[in-house]
Amino acid sequence: MSWLSSSQGVVLTAYHPSGKDQAVGESHTRGGEEATLSRRYGQYTMNQDTTTKITEKPPFDRSSSQDSLDELSMEDYWIELEIIKRSHENRQDNQEVVVVKEPDEGELEEEWLKEAGLSNLFGDSAEDPQESMVFLSTLTRTQAAAVQKRVETVSQTLRKKNKQYHIPDVRDIFTQQRESKEKAPDGTESQSVRTNENKYQGKDDQASTPLGDKELMLPVLEDTPASETDINLEVSFAEQAVNQKEEKTQKSESNDASLPDFRLPKDKTGTTKVGDLAPQDMKKVCHLALIELTALYDVLGVELKQQKAAKIKTKDSGLFGVPLATLLEQDQRKVPGTRIPLIFQKLISQIEEGGLETEGLLRIPGAAIRIKNLCQELEAKFYEGTFNWESVKQHDAASLLKLFIRELPQPLLSVEYLRAFQAVQNLPTKKQQLQALNLLVILLPDANRDTLKALLEFLQRVIDNKEKNKMTVMNVAMVMAPNLFMCHALGLKSNEQREFGMAAGTANIMHLLIKYQKLLWTIPKFIVNQVRKQNTESHKKDRKAMKKLLKKMAYDREKYEKQDKSTNDADVPQGVIRVQAPRLSKVSMAIQLTEELKASDVLARFLSQESGVAQTLKKGEVFLYEIGGNIGERRLDDDTYMKDLYQLNPNAEWVIKSKPL
Repeated sequence: MSWLSSSQGVVLTAYHPSGKDQAVGESHTRGGEEATLSRRYGQYTMNQDTTTKITEKPPFDRSSSQDSLDELSMEDYWIELEIIKRSHENRQDNQEVVVVKEPDEGELEEEWLKEAGLSNLFGDSAEDPQESMVFLSTLTRTQAAAVQKRVETVSQTLRKKNKQYHIPDVRDIFTQQRESKEKAPDGTESQSVRTNENKYQGKDDQASTPLGDKELMLPVLEDTPASETDINLEVSFAEQAVNQKEEKTQKSESNDASLPDFRLPKDKTGTTKVGDLAPQDMKKVCHLALIELTALYDVLGVELKQQKAAKIKTKDSGLFGVPLATLLEQDQRKVPGTRIPLIFQKLISQIEEGGLETEGLLRIPGAAIRIKNLCQELEAKFYEGTFNWESVKQHDAASLLKLFIRELPQPLLSVEYLRAFQAVQNLPTKKQQLQALNLLVILLPDANRDTLKALLEFLQRVIDNKEKNKMTVMNVAMVMAPNLFMCHALGLKSNEQREFGMAAGTANIMHLLIKYQKLLWTIPKFIVNQVRKQNTESHKKDRKAMKKLLKKMAYDREKYEKQDKSTNDADVPQGVIRVQAPRLSKVSMAIQLTEELKASDVLARFLSQESGVAQTLKKGEVFLYEIGGNIGERRLDDDTYMKDLYQLNPNAEWVIKSKPL
């Protein structure tokens, strides 16, 4: 692709591997300004005063991800990339570049252990790693191998640096962990954490997870759904990859650009989404997700390198180029509970008000000078409420939305995980790519994740009108990929060969994010079960410590143990749960458990006691929660079978309440 200057404007010619110029677009006229994309002649002319020197694109190597794309469909990507470059040149004033710190030897692994919640395995707090021992006891064999690999690297580095504080031997860590389980007072034994010597010993050595007072056996791979389009959330993704490699069932995939219709089989204990868990449990989920993602990449031989941005001075007010967290702080002063930046929401609504059937929506840019002026006006007038939105054309709003994403000081996909998102294209199968994206979405900061979700939902609404607007999922992916992945703020030195290498891969990742967005916000059941196991083990240790304390204080242990028992057994008969609803007319109700009773049925019984208006208002605003036992707090989806969940967590309390802000 090359930009050719002419007396009439700038001509963009798309390069094609065959050596022939290819067509790139169609003709549009907006407000007296003309942009002509001629598929027939392979040229893109934009009226502007400036000229651009000729740049020839070199022939590019076709990667496997590029093979899956139609060559002509890449044109939207290159056009968008050139628009981004020129927009960046016009707005280089006041822009900060985030310095990405290159870690020293061992520093990357040390940071990884901190992010995984295992910092007390080394350093000043290494003398008392009991919390980590509980955590390690819940890991699968591949997760344990990933942890062990990083601990070994950190230990070697610390020894080289002659650090004075305690440096654990990795073998000691896992030996302590195994011994603590063998001495468990209640006779239960959790999954063994395997070292390199035995980490791949047969399938009957599969993990088991004791929940409550009994063991729940996690299903082995043979029990997974037969359909290749079913996503198994009950078995670790890395464990599935190991089994596929051992059984040599890893099939090469066709280069067809179409994606399978993956689905989640129904889980009778309910599907857990991001936002359903209490913060303390979500923190554990993130630790496990990082370890699982690393284990998956390790098994598949893909390098996973986290980056860390050095602290820099950023704008502390305004709209464009402001950190998401700062934006939300100022937005929440105006609209409490806001989770998505107000300017982001307004730009989307402005685009939608113009109708999503507009041809070339998101692809056709607004005029550069007008966009620059609109940015300045928005910065001055948006929060005052005096900005004239009627002056914003639909294509201008779309350009402003993309500009907002690009000018975030740190990318929407985060500095830490941008490379990991890019590396998804190197995973062998679409299913594994989807599994990795699932874990990466979980790992994003809340503000990034919420904003990404709003963006993907909007993009899907655009695609739903593809018959009129001519924007298929691939077209939208092509246009949006450079806006999410080519982050100017990182100061990444780009060259044309690198751009070609990234183009098809990042567009494919964008395609996956859009198509499978309803699946990506699901927390895998095997991770939720690991959280349950951690909570169970922590409660055991807490009870043990309390009993020792009471014994020293000469209290009657038998009396304490009676008080320690769940009140559920005393309050209601076997097979019945008591549901509390403090904010409804009926504040409490005993409900008989049956095989078919669902969470939606429990809600319906309570709401039927409300008056007509209140019933309508509260439907969709209140939810049934599982609280306590082996979970902190979990909002239940409507299709949760209550008897199955009760058996999984018999000591839980059941409460109907609204979703917290």
